[in-house]
Amino acid sequence: MENTPKERLWTASYILVCIAGFAMSFSFFILVPTLPFYLQSTFGIGHTMIGFVLSCYVIAVLSVRPLAGFIADMFPRKRVYIIAYALFVLSFLGYFTITSTIAMFILLRIFHGFTFGTLSTTGNTLVIDVMPSSRRGEGLGYFGVMNNLAMAFGPMTGLFIIEHCDYTVLFTTSLATGTAGFIFASLVKVQRKAPAEHPVKGLSLDRFFLIEGIPACISLFMLSIPYGMTTSYMAMYAVESGITANSGLFFTVMAAGLIISRLNSGKQVDRGFVTETIRRGIAIALVGAIGEASLSTVAAWNLTAGYAVYFLSALLFGYGFGTMFPAFNTLFINLAPNSRRATANATYLTGWDVGIGCGMLLGGFLSEYDYAYCYIVGAVLIIVSLTYFIQKVTPHFRVHRLR
Repeated sequence: MENTPKERLWTASYILVCIAGFAMSFSFFILVPTLPFYLQSTFGIGHTMIGFVLSCYVIAVLSVRPLAGFIADMFPRKRVYIIAYALFVLSFLGYFTITSTIAMFILLRIFHGFTFGTLSTTGNTLVIDVMPSSRRGEGLGYFGVMNNLAMAFGPMTGLFIIEHCDYTVLFTTSLATGTAGFIFASLVKVQRKAPAEHPVKGLSLDRFFLIEGIPACISLFMLSIPYGMTTSYMAMYAVESGITANSGLFFTVMAAGLIISRLNSGKQVDRGFVTETIRRGIAIALVGAIGEASLSTVAAWNLTAGYAVYFLSALLFGYGFGTMFPAFNTLFINLAPNSRRATANATYLTGWDVGIGCGMLLGGFLSEYDYAYCYIVGAVLIIVSLTYFIQKVTPHFRVHRLR
């Protein structure tokens, strides 16, 4: 139990960061599966163009992540966090006012990506700042739960809104949730520290990117591509496969998998089983991805069996990714000195977000032929990532880890 003032302070700050992180992710990911429908109905564009538009925010994220990590390491983290959160919330106003043309919509998505990339990088690092090192894996685990729950319940809520209301209600919900998150974020208390001198001198890639984390970043990139395709196109894929149940239920079951996985994954990481936890999570996610790839075939053979595969895939996919998320985050942190925590987080999140965007883009292209191709490719990528992680990432981590 927390008894001392210091323990009460970090506990309160940790809870506030988790709530603010949930609100940030929820307000953003409520738009992910709904924007394809919005773009199709508003602008009448095809699947490939939809994939391109949805992936535009990745251009911004890729550009800003390394810089955001560097800034968060060099300047007061809380101040950077609050400024980024304010801009993130303000960007939602653009969906009401400047989306009359597809070009303006693309520019808005790029700006939104800039703010989201900066905010999520700084927020992840704040969690590490407020948590005691002995409970870092557990803390990152529960923080990840909040964000992953938002990534699951956000799409579910968005699909429910566009089915029963309209897009104005959808964008209003995003704006309101983001505003609430900003209020919680402003209440976070972080111990003031003098900005540390950056250990890397001069202009070099290592000032903005954790070089030691590149192998793990490659593995995570391959894993996030099928995740991006799942969150963006599963609703449309299910309809084409004959699954008539509310597509938001898929994300509800996926969220259940995310919650269940966190009951012990964070504690396993704190006991030192970082790479073992990641391997187990990838293997479970692979089974879920295989189920997604076979959904249309199974549903065509027997619709009842199709429903079983649909929901079982969601559970396993969520459980697998929920298991590996905190372990991957801890792996990157353990490869970096304390003065470069934000840079480590930026590298971790860059691999993740770029993969998500590539998944949106690739999924839009493949869905022109058949949605099942998206998930076949996704399953293959998970197999490649698992093999690469075992053969390259694990031995590299054992040699270069700092803690």
